[in-house]
Amino acid sequence: MSLTVVGSVAFDALETPFGKRDKILGGAATHFGLSASFFTQVNAVGVVGGDFGDDEWAVFKRHAINTDDIQIVPEGKTFFWKGRYDYDMNTAHTLDTQLNVFETFAPSLSEHSRNAKFLFLANILPMLQKQVREQMPDARFVAMDTMNFWITSMKDALLETIKVVDCIIINDAEARQLTDEPNIHKAARAIMDLGLKAVVIKRGEYGATLFTRNGYFATPAYPLESVFDPTGAGDTFAGGFMGYLASHDEITDDILRRAMIYGSVMASFNVEKFGTERVDALDYPEINQRFKAFKTMTHFDDIPFERAAGA
Repeated sequence: MSLTVVGSVAFDALETPFGKRDKILGGAATHFGLSASFFTQVNAVGVVGGDFGDDEWAVFKRHAINTDDIQIVPEGKTFFWKGRYDYDMNTAHTLDTQLNVFETFAPSLSEHSRNAKFLFLANILPMLQKQVREQMPDARFVAMDTMNFWITSMKDALLETIKVVDCIIINDAEARQLTDEPNIHKAARAIMDLGLKAVVIKRGEYGATLFTRNGYFATPAYPLESVFDPTGAGDTFAGGFMGYLASHDEITDDILRRAMIYGSVMASFNVEKFGTERVDALDYPEINQRFKAFKTMTHFDDIPFERAAGA
């Protein structure tokens, strides 16, 4: 089944201890769409300026991502973000943000995008997320992202948006801030009480956790010796997660758990190079090999402990 993503398409400038890029393709909808495209048909909804060139469009084309709903403002400039990472790759230091055409972004979905059965609302204004959700009343499964800025500045509007989706994918600090709960398990349950079917909490290099009505599941991060650039890892995780779900006719806890692993697999590739470079060049054998590696490193035999006589 097809999947629609609404979010930013951007240019990034990045600097890490391992290198530097002055202008590369980025944005939440971009990272999400590339990741999800390995599992299902993706419709991307966003906005770019006249500076968005053939090389950038070619990345979407290579992965058969439908870009009909990416608006082009010929006289405008594409959203731009510049950031730096030190050796603590969990923390991004923003050096410059230029919203440009993204500042007045008003998502407009074609019939093709509206007919998708799965929807991901990337990190944009909560009211816009809700408006998009209302454009797709027949979507079977809707997930969303958000950030600390919206939690602080417009929490009430954000809560109203969360109530109309099925799943939220956020990090542990955002979950605590949203619920005023220091314990992550209590925070997840409080979010679930808003009517969600699932809550996914990302924990960076420590993996991710899934909460559902029926249980709890945790996946580690894939052990990597070199992390070049974590930008977009969360959206890449969400793309693998939602893309895998969209490839199934039903959503069960078992399928949600496998989706968590595929999300973690895709995110692990994303950080191995700058921007979209690694995921753009990815192939299915690599994905399946790393999926098997996740299974191996999380498997153990169910042999209960028995204390020896006299011990």
